[in-house]
Amino acid sequence: MYIMALNCGSSSLKYQIFDADSKKQIVGGNVEKIGSPDSFITQKYPDGKKEKKETPMQNHNEALNVVMGMLRAASVDMNEIRGVGHRVVMGGSKYASSVEITDEVMREIQNWRDLMPLHIPASLMGIESARQMLPNATQVAVFDTAFLQTMPEYAYRYAVPDAWYRELGVRRYGFHGTSHLYVSKRAAVMLGKPAADCNLITMHIGSGASGVAIKNGRAVDTTLGMTPTAGLMMGTRPGDVDAGALLYVMEKLKLSPEQMTKHMNKDSGHVGITKCFADRRDVESNRETNPDCKLSLEMEVHSVKKYIGAFMAELGHVDALVFTAGVGENDDYLRGKFCEGLEELGIKIDASKNAKALARLDAGESVISADDSKVKVFMIPTNEEIVIVEDTIGIMNGTYNPNHLMMKYSFSC
Repeated sequence: MYIMALNCGSSSLKYQIFDADSKKQIVGGNVEKIGSPDSFITQKYPDGKKEKKETPMQNHNEALNVVMGMLRAASVDMNEIRGVGHRVVMGGSKYASSVEITDEVMREIQNWRDLMPLHIPASLMGIESARQMLPNATQVAVFDTAFLQTMPEYAYRYAVPDAWYRELGVRRYGFHGTSHLYVSKRAAVMLGKPAADCNLITMHIGSGASGVAIKNGRAVDTTLGMTPTAGLMMGTRPGDVDAGALLYVMEKLKLSPEQMTKHMNKDSGHVGITKCFADRRDVESNRETNPDCKLSLEMEVHSVKKYIGAFMAELGHVDALVFTAGVGENDDYLRGKFCEGLEELGIKIDASKNAKALARLDAGESVISADDSKVKVFMIPTNEEIVIVEDTIGIMNGTYNPNHLMMKYSFSC
């Protein structure tokens, strides 16, 4: 029996097929540039082999059709795909755990279309397509926001008119929940104690970025907000910005909400400061010769360090600081800068350990803190897909526990 993990982005589709018994990946791949004439699919195998196919795919339904054809060509029996776990970016306050997808769940997801105009339509089309192509498979929604729904009200509420919250749902939700869940469980294993006994700061830093404060195994705060534009500085998103400044710019430049949404999601962050680079690798390689790149990195470092300090104050005691995702797993330079000067707070990096802990060079879970660091510092490669797969299997066989501290994950203590 196979389980498919499906992640539909605004113009992309990522998929992986797992064996339900061994939890091992069989095959996976990415579809990129959906909606463009130069769209293509790259299918990857555990032995490192890759297959690439260029074909126009106008929407996610066409993309999933191409995926199914590639899987059949790889001798994957479609009848053996008994479950599909969908990453859904927003579950609101209604869904604090993964759920089997019903028509009611589809209607609830539809309600978030206006807030997530790029992600929700793609997710809905991916779900509908999977339901049609795999009618005998159980469809499960794994929400990006679910892990963060244990935040106390004083942490997730904004100090805005109460009616905005009551009637429009204006509050902090947070994202990257499956990643933060996975690395928090692995950090507990590395610490040698139950997740419920761990206080952690987890930093998911990739093109998008978020930090989470975790107390006794549960999320109590996050850097992201109602949308993925708040908190830490990112590749193309600004992080925290004075709302009044945005209103001022909209008024002066006569921008529509749609135009401002584009600027906040595509034209800000590193690309906004450097005017050309969104990828940290490009920013770093030019930091010595381009003052804008140097400034941009200094701004990100300031942003991350500020939140680490704030979360330490919020938690009181911290067992470990965890870095994950593209930058967190592969950028020893930035990891070092994020921790530089935090020695008085109990965070001390070992430069040699940090330099070796690179996931792109096949480094696995690593301790990068000095032996005398009061707070452990870990690099943990994330694995959101295994969370999606195990939640899907649990819902299918009736063993899923919506309380993640009670859920028996294979990667947890």
